[in-house]
Amino acid sequence: MKISQSMQKSYHDKRRKDLEFQEGDHVFLRVTPTTGVGRALKAKKLTPRFIGPYQITSRVGKVAYRVALPPNLSNLHEVFHVSQLRKYISDPSHVIQMDDIQVRDNLTVETMPLRIEGHETKSLRGKEIDLVKVVWIGAVGESTTWELENRMRDSYPELFK
Repeated sequence: MKISQSMQKSYHDKRRKDLEFQEGDHVFLRVTPTTGVGRALKAKKLTPRFIGPYQITSRVGKVAYRVALPPNLSNLHEVFHVSQLRKYISDPSHVIQMDDIQVRDNLTVETMPLRIEGHETKSLRGKEIDLVKVVWIGAVGESTTWELENRMRDSYPELFK
């Protein structure tokens, strides 16, 4: 038994890398049930394998590090074993540029009609309803919808000149 254990240890040690992080480095956290990170994230099925990056605030012992966690992970202990961390290599392509979208208090975005592209008359239960195809311009570009012609005439009469 001892010989088998020794052989397995030697196989493991050949592939093992001693990881060391410095204070201020950024790392990813492994999401597993044993670290508690998986339980803290609510969603089970589609959780990523690693989350982050988070900054290392200090070293605790030989193989443990204190990580600055965001408020949504405040129920976790902030000290993690080195096996639960992966080094984050900074890349400018990871930074996502924010669009200049103005969102109102009721969480809607302002859009304006650009032009009318088509007309259509629908028959519903003996009634005829006039519809217009409107091209809208907004924060995300152009979009097209069918709207009631009388509502569009009341709200935007300049489109019908």
